[in-house]
Amino acid sequence: MNNLALLLTPEGRALLDEVRDTAPADELAVATRLRRDHPAELVSAALGQARLRQRAAAKFGDEDAGRMFFTPNGVEQSTRAAVAAYRARRFADLGVTSVADLCCGIGGDAIALARAGIRVLAVDRDPLTAAAARANAEALGLAGLVEVREADVTEVDVTGYDAVFVDPARRGGRGRIFDPEAYSPPLSWAVRTAAAAPRAALKIAPGIPHEAVPDAAEAEWVSDGGDVKEAVLWFGTGTPGAVRATLLPGPRTLAGRGLPDPGVRPVGRYLYEPDGAVIRAHLVAEVAEEIGGGLVDPTIAYVTADELRPTPYASAYEITDRLPFNVKKLKALLRERGVGTLTVKKRGSAVEPEELRRKVKPQGPNAATVFLTRVAGAPTMLVGAPVRGAAGASGPC
Repeated sequence: MNNLALLLTPEGRALLDEVRDTAPADELAVATRLRRDHPAELVSAALGQARLRQRAAAKFGDEDAGRMFFTPNGVEQSTRAAVAAYRARRFADLGVTSVADLCCGIGGDAIALARAGIRVLAVDRDPLTAAAARANAEALGLAGLVEVREADVTEVDVTGYDAVFVDPARRGGRGRIFDPEAYSPPLSWAVRTAAAAPRAALKIAPGIPHEAVPDAAEAEWVSDGGDVKEAVLWFGTGTPGAVRATLLPGPRTLAGRGLPDPGVRPVGRYLYEPDGAVIRAHLVAEVAEEIGGGLVDPTIAYVTADELRPTPYASAYEITDRLPFNVKKLKALLRERGVGTLTVKKRGSAVEPEELRRKVKPQGPNAATVFLTRVAGAPTMLVGAPVRGAAGASGPC
């Protein structure tokens, strides 16, 4: 709290501007120089905040991150700006004009909601976190729409708000928490609170079992740039039991239609790797129907087809070779093709990508992708390349 208070002074803000681009290797020299004219505590606080801002740029962008105030946990646990903005738009589209943001953290979601024109009550029980959220609303010119309150969220009256957003803490002193009832507050409390509000969104871990989703909720899995970021339980949308996968940027949303599992078929010319949000939402069948394909194995979320039908919900690859799992045969094939850049993807295989790369030692000017998977139950290697220009296609990773 004292460090944040120091940084909010005119001297602290000026020092933050001075050290904002300091590289880690230069910190000692910069600190030594600045301590001649500034208190050591302030210099340390400014350099520490500069490091956090540099880390936060990936989530918030350089401009916002360069003006905001962060805690280490706040950088780690805050919602990516693109995801928060999407959720805020959904609230606005539902006619919501005021939201109680419970467990607001450093204010990432409150900022997105305010920018969507929504009045926000942002609540967090940690004094430093609440102070950072308040400072961030002020720094971004949103203090008129965001009221920050330091309080226990379970004791806050939210009856005067159009909607509630709850983001329970899923990390503790020993790292990630997997038991939903060990969240802070527990998932059961968050569900009761959300269900009692006119409209609500409850942010949860994307690995939540589908059977744990309340019947009254709509479940949405969200990815950004191909990375699954979160699942959200929506209440009051008029679509209880619905399932969606939303891909950012876009957004592009695939709605579940209750299709049966796709059939298994021989590997065709093209292999489709569904986006992680699609897989988490159990909507692979919807993708398979869209592209006219089937699964390579009943337990593997790879879809294959003979024709190319680009879709935003899956990355497309053209398959050139199918081999039973055999490192020596793969090494010979890659040498023959002059493959030096090898992307290794796996699903249903215990082999680690780096281990395979070390063994095959790819060399040459060309690139290829190998999928380590099962085809009709047999360990198999599928070799090919991403289809450039197809929606959802991805390169090496």
